[in-house]
Amino acid sequence: MSKPVKEMMIRDFKDRLGDTEDALVIGLRGIDANDTNAIRKGLAKKEISVTVVRNRLFGQAFGNSGLAGLSEVLQGASAVAYGGESVVVVAREVVALVKKFPDIELKGAILDGMLFTGENGVRELSKYPTRDEAIAKDVALILGPGQKLVGAITGPGSGLAGIVKALEEKLESGEAIAKI
Repeated sequence: MSKPVKEMMIRDFKDRLGDTEDALVIGLRGIDANDTNAIRKGLAKKEISVTVVRNRLFGQAFGNSGLAGLSEVLQGASAVAYGGESVVVVAREVVALVKKFPDIELKGAILDGMLFTGENGVRELSKYPTRDEAIAKDVALILGPGQKLVGAITGPGSGLAGIVKALEEKLESGEAIAKI
């Protein structure tokens, strides 16, 4: 392959992935063209892109970026899946696709500079919460004790208000109130 062609491919990789810092590496060897197109279309509906890469050129293109760690898992025919809400969502979708297309090889993924290698690593990553899910859990943890405190404070007050209301209704209806 000539040097201008390699440079063109490196530019293409950089254009496609842009400033992506998290991605997943899969192997699509053994999957026929129709199934590969079905996989790509299904992922594209969820705004996830799949790009087949030349391992060495990918390493040259992203050697100084957050994706540099993926060079460890780039062996043989490789494709990079990226996009969606986060790489966790990408991992979940690809792991779900493995059930239908068992020939998909889960090679690894990178999230915030942390490399998840092999099938077990990708499956572990797919169980992580997304950013929004993590924020929701944090908010629930922060607000939970406050809600309990408000309940503890308002509980006796609302009980007292109920007693006063019952007394008021009895007095308005002309009933006598027994002394305690």
